[in-house]
Amino acid sequence: MYKKVLLAYDGSVEGRRALREGAKLAQLCDSEVFLLAVVEVSSIMTPEAGLTIPIELQTEDYKSILNEGAERLKALGFTPTVRLEVGDAGQKIAEVAEEIGAHLVVVGHRPQGALARWFGSIGSYLVKRLRCSVLVAQTEISDAEFERLKPAEAVASG
Repeated sequence: MYKKVLLAYDGSVEGRRALREGAKLAQLCDSEVFLLAVVEVSSIMTPEAGLTIPIELQTEDYKSILNEGAERLKALGFTPTVRLEVGDAGQKIAEVAEEIGAHLVVVGHRPQGALARWFGSIGSYLVKRLRCSVLVAQTEISDAEFERLKPAEAVASG
């Protein structure tokens, strides 16, 4: 059903939830898994604080986040294709999903303030733009349940 699953991952609580829920679905569907992190340009520039964070620092942080996510997926028996992009998160997730021919895109749900709701969420943007299914993950999967996803040989050797 979902042969190519794109997991958007930023290392946040919501991102971890999406990774877990997406991994569980990908395992059930025997899917190819793609892991994507997006360094948002808006997070690099913080004019209200009068501060600009060098993109190199942000990129290094996100590389670490991607490596952490990839290691979690590898422990479950996946061989994820990992990718880092810079730009608007919704736009980049959609572009990568279209490029790889994703059947399912999984993002985390992040509660938003009134202004963010006015402009729309990444999830709603993706639903409007993409032709594939989009899952906005909200299900909490415990560490114990996540551990049970590991292949039997990984559990035996771990």
